Amino acid sequence: MVFLSPEELSKLEKHEFSQPRLKFVKDLFIFCCYTGLPYNELMRLESKHIVIGFDRNKWIKMDRMKTSKPLSIPLLPKALEILERFNQEGFVFPRITNQKYNSYLKEIGSIVGIDKKFTTHMARRTFASTVLLYNDVPMEIVSELLGHSNMKITQDSYGKVVQKRISLEIDRLKVSG
Repeated sequence: MVFLSPEELSKLEKHEFSQPRLKFVKDLFIFCCYTGLPYNELMRLESKHIVIGFDRNKWIKMDRMKTSKPLSIPLLPKALEILERFNQEGFVFPRITNQKYNSYLKEIGSIVGIDKKFTTHMARRTFASTVLLYNDVPMEIVSELLGHSNMKITQDSYGKVVQKRISLEIDRLKVSG
């Protein structure tokens, strides 16, 4: 499973592109890294889906196309920052085809010097792994935020990430102990 490490995500976030199309696609990708939205929901996202939640923070509330399951995703600061740049009525982001988006992502990976196959789905995996699991967010919450129809899907997909994290923590204990 391919996702960006915290260092790679940071490197991408800091890179400034001069071409508007690459700036735009980078923003979409980073937004998905902090929300876990798949391409279909990203392109369907409308201003009406951004709501103030019970905690007085902004959330994305919409139904997942693939499963019809409701999605409720709290907006992290990086995602909010990107949203503010695209503050418009109706669809939040300008339209781009999945094919073009993936093509520009490959270009972005090459320019930034990250030797991984950038895809729309990589951002979703980065959200689950780097943003959530690496920060000790429990698997049930990851499953809920991704809109998976059941926990088994999440465990099958991200169990190795948790095992790797456990291994790193044990190595850290060995060194300090």
